[in-house]
Amino acid sequence: MDKLTKKEEEVMKILWKLQKGFVKDILAEFPDPKPPYNTISSMVRILQEKGIVGYKQYGNTYEYFPLLTKEAYRKRYMKAFISDYFDNSFSKAVAAFIEEEPLDQQEIAEILKIIKSK
Repeated sequence: MDKLTKKEEEVMKILWKLQKGFVKDILAEFPDPKPPYNTISSMVRILQEKGIVGYKQYGNTYEYFPLLTKEAYRKRYMKAFISDYFDNSFSKAVAAFIEEEPLDQQEIAEILKIIKSK
């Protein structure tokens, strides 16, 4: 699966939050100015065609729900990100993040705790 586009990610973030919803429900979660209804409807259908979103039909109305969890997408995307930008090295990725945003002692302790638990 390829990385989702920015617009697809926006829709998926809303669906992950709602867990299920009609296009009008998804649209209601967008900040103003809201995109056109047809744009969101098309985006959801594209995600459905990609196998990322499922639906339940009620007559002519469709209720959509995510088939791909946020955690599963994050794992796929992060693996590709680390591979593409950090030569598949987790330690290089962590070092880059630390250079950008210094950690306090509590954050370092939390990271070490996670590492030790693996």
